[in-house]
Amino acid sequence: MKKTIYTIIAISLLVGLFFVQGYQNNQISKNNIEEAGSTNTTLSRADFLPESINQIVHHKSYSLSYNEKHEQAEWTVHILNPSDIKKVSFKRPYFEIDDMVSTGAASWRNYKNSGYDRGHLVPAGDRRASMEDYNETFLTSNISPQRHNFNAGIWNRLEQKIRYYAQRENGIYVVTGSVLNGNLESIGSEQVSVPEQFYKIIYKKSSGKEKMMAFLIPHQESDQSIYKYLVPVDSIEELTGSNFFTQLPDEIENRLERSVDRSGW
Repeated sequence: MKKTIYTIIAISLLVGLFFVQGYQNNQISKNNIEEAGSTNTTLSRADFLPESINQIVHHKSYSLSYNEKHEQAEWTVHILNPSDIKKVSFKRPYFEIDDMVSTGAASWRNYKNSGYDRGHLVPAGDRRASMEDYNETFLTSNISPQRHNFNAGIWNRLEQKIRYYAQRENGIYVVTGSVLNGNLESIGSEQVSVPEQFYKIIYKKSSGKEKMMAFLIPHQESDQSIYKYLVPVDSIEELTGSNFFTQLPDEIENRLERSVDRSGW
């Protein structure tokens, strides 16, 4: 009888701790996005968060929507300023499971001996303003399985070009994600899906004018120019079911999202 009572008490304590931790994480997430929205910069991460039916987690330097079915973020959002792109040599940390994902983020162990890289969505190279920001990119909620020749190839070239734009434009809004549809290959015991396409959308506003570009790249090696993969944002919305930049006035959103225009960049 006593053992039964002790077991019930132990389970009750664990359940209580789970809910307390969940509440604390929700408060941290809420505080992070409120702080992001209160900055005096031209762009704020809170300005154009995409819509999502999944859990949205706000870390200090980026936000994400976690898709439990596919065990990865469906999208991430961050502001990339010139101050984030520093020539510093932070020690590369180990990947850590993101305990702010309420359903449980996938473990880094899924990637071990899988043949796939732990591909960053928010690049570590975009978060060099502080070691804290840099380390945050090594949470498992911020990675997706990527072939090495893709990750180190055209995806890396795209990341570098986006850093170039951020420095030239004095800050841009970046949305990154993948197409998580269909019968995808998976890796690891938690069946982390392997996307067949990845995308990045960048937005800027300068001199009162908004500009937007979107790249949709097949998950394979390519020596093609990144500009071969320019697409309208509308096409990414159709593929993913996500809705981007809904906070813009309809006329501006519709004009920007249906166009493929490099001018002004």
